[in-house]
Amino acid sequence: MYSLNVSLPSSVTSLAGRLARDLPRARARPRGEHTLVVKRLGSGDHAAYARIEARARDAVRGTDPFGVRVTGVDCFETAETGPSPVVYLAVESPQLRALHQRFCDEFDPVAGMEGPDDYVPHVTIARGGDPEAARRLTEREIEPVEWAVEELVFFDAERGQSVSRVSLPA
Repeated sequence: MYSLNVSLPSSVTSLAGRLARDLPRARARPRGEHTLVVKRLGSGDHAAYARIEARARDAVRGTDPFGVRVTGVDCFETAETGPSPVVYLAVESPQLRALHQRFCDEFDPVAGMEGPDDYVPHVTIARGGDPEAARRLTEREIEPVEWAVEELVFFDAERGQSVSRVSLPA
């Protein structure tokens, strides 16, 4: 599966790593694997990826840098896929939501995760483990983290690596 993601500052990935220590039975995201998905774009071989990237670059054209803010810790009690619960950093950004919607108009939304009422911008901290520990962590207050999104990353989830980037304004 390919996706278009927001580049994360080290302050966000470090925060996620520190918080994961309080979920010892959960599977924490390894360092360097934290993501903030704008939109899942589809899957396929390398030739299919070239077409997907071209369509995505057309859809992002005209996008200026925009602000994003991590505001707290939250949890999906039951994940659409994979182990539950999913503890995450909650992300606020009207511009990110608008960009996501623009991509949903271009690429089919993933049912249950990406429709207008389903998209929850977030950075996963950990999956699985003790639901009570997850609940306690969601009650913790954190200092908000704000940054300007100046580039987007095309990511290949199957290989676990970035494929290319697009700078904003695009």
